[in-house]
Amino acid sequence: MKRIGVFICHCGLNIAGTIDVNKVRDVIKDYPNVVHAETYVYMCSEPGQKLMRDRIKEFNLDGVVVANCSPTLHEKTFRNAAAAAGLNPYRVEIANIREQVSWPHEHEPETATKKAIRIIQATIERLKSNASLLPLKVPLTRKALVIGGGIAGMQAALDIADGGYEVYLVEKSPTIGGRMAQLSETFPTLDCPQCIMTPKMTAVSQHPNIHLYTYSEVEEVNGFVGNFDVTIKKKASYVDYDKCLGCGECAKICPKKVPNEFDRNLSIRKAIYRPFDQAVPSVYTIDMENCLKCKVCMRKCEPKAINFDQTDEYIDVKVGAIIVATGFDLMPMEHFKEYGGGEYPDVIDAIQFERLLAASGPTGGEVLRPSDKKVPKDVVFIQCAGSRDPNLGVAYCSRICCMYVAKQALLYKHAVPDGQAYVFYIDIRSNGKGYEEFVQRVMEEDRVLYLRGKVSKVIEENGVVKVYGSDTLTGRSIEVDADLVVLAPAMLPSAGIRELASKLRITTDEYGWLKEAHLKLRPLETMTPGIYIAGVAQFPKDITDTVSQASGAAGKVLALFSKEQIEHEPIVATVDHTICAGCGFCEAACAYGAIKVNPKTKKAEVNETLCEGCAACSAACPSGAAQVQNFRKDQILDMVEILARDY
Repeated sequence: MKRIGVFICHCGLNIAGTIDVNKVRDVIKDYPNVVHAETYVYMCSEPGQKLMRDRIKEFNLDGVVVANCSPTLHEKTFRNAAAAAGLNPYRVEIANIREQVSWPHEHEPETATKKAIRIIQATIERLKSNASLLPLKVPLTRKALVIGGGIAGMQAALDIADGGYEVYLVEKSPTIGGRMAQLSETFPTLDCPQCIMTPKMTAVSQHPNIHLYTYSEVEEVNGFVGNFDVTIKKKASYVDYDKCLGCGECAKICPKKVPNEFDRNLSIRKAIYRPFDQAVPSVYTIDMENCLKCKVCMRKCEPKAINFDQTDEYIDVKVGAIIVATGFDLMPMEHFKEYGGGEYPDVIDAIQFERLLAASGPTGGEVLRPSDKKVPKDVVFIQCAGSRDPNLGVAYCSRICCMYVAKQALLYKHAVPDGQAYVFYIDIRSNGKGYEEFVQRVMEEDRVLYLRGKVSKVIEENGVVKVYGSDTLTGRSIEVDADLVVLAPAMLPSAGIRELASKLRITTDEYGWLKEAHLKLRPLETMTPGIYIAGVAQFPKDITDTVSQASGAAGKVLALFSKEQIEHEPIVATVDHTICAGCGFCEAACAYGAIKVNPKTKKAEVNETLCEGCAACSAACPSGAAQVQNFRKDQILDMVEILARDY
């Protein structure tokens, strides 16, 4: 390229507050092949983009460098602007002088200015060898896969199905409904979750565009955006769902009793069971790990729905987009030995208390403590049990605990008017619509006693649970003789999420939550095109935010499906067959399965539609045969030479 233009953004004061942008411009304008250099306060704005378009035409530019913030933010913005001016968008490069220069060198303006010049020069050297590329065109399958049948998964599935497209909804448990189905009431409006959930669950099961697979898991995922090949494992339930009437006669005579996980082990169920009465589908499943194999249920079943010879079934489907809505788990009680977690029966977690409060729960909504089924007169709630505790590997806030504890304390007071509720808290985080007013109502109208401080230990003596803590507002030590202690444990990513993320080729953060492409600009997308996230799979959030994000993810899918075909980034790997030795190192390094050695030619070949341009193959290739377009090794070395130059 012989006619390169450089545009240096002030980014308000984010860049210009540290870097002398005018000095940078004056140095860069005399750099070889640069015919124009200019600064502007906000290059990403419409006036800034118009400025760039006008200069491309005015100076007949054949390449552009924009020195601003991370290319993750605005590379596409400037490539589109260049294309509008008739320049190939892949002749535009971003020199990141905000995150890489002005921010880390905030108090070193002279150093920052020199470094900015060097980075821009290196970017120019790379740009000189850029090829003019064209996006790859790939076909599109207008069907979607939603993983997870909680409120997020159901909302996303319904939105896509209502848009006219088929959806495969996969849920690992025997029923959809997720965590919300276990709740008693919801804050701050105190709506009945079942009144919200059960019609939605029925709508999912009856929607003509939704294929529901419960008691199923995603076994394998291959392909790329618009064309994912998915294998669903439908686990053997040993009951023919098409024949089962949901009458329950089989469960009545089943001799095997086991703890009921839906009630958080506060009740029992049979080895053949339905998770709860309103479950969808309304059928029974045999828990073969606990089944005695006596087959009395099979003999009792009039429709002949029970089949002990049933095996796992594998269903292959092709979809264009995937939404992951796998929800959350709570930190196990065994982590809270100082509180008697897992040791004292009257120290329970928040979902167990929800089941005690729920009309459909094991006590019919009557608050009875587990040990002796008596009504507790003094209940202590402990917030931040595990949350914001780096020692337990959870430095984050679980966000919703303050609100659901307030709700639980209120509901307890309504159920036991002469009882007393105590809440130990670090601070109150009530940042939703109507949330602060709800907390104030709990404190003032329902007389729940809030104690600002941490609980040091919990000891059970003679049927009394002694809670020792402190009140940091008064400096006093606190001791409460409680009948029941309720912990608000840290929310954790659902079990198996890392394995699922590996199958989907998406990333998780250090805690295991699914990682978005960009927290602000692409919060619904993953770094793998065509795969989106919704709900608490990303991070703790309440029902309102969960449903909003689910509809947002569905909107992304609908937008994708509105296209005739998909354009795939052309920055992909290539292989020089004249020097390729067919060693297979590239194939082993590729996380996307995009490069494989042809067994006949003994040469590596790239599937461009699968390739994400990560350059792992290029790094692994000992001969240099595998390289990524516009990221060739000679380009990188040209950049290194500039950056390493001794001034």
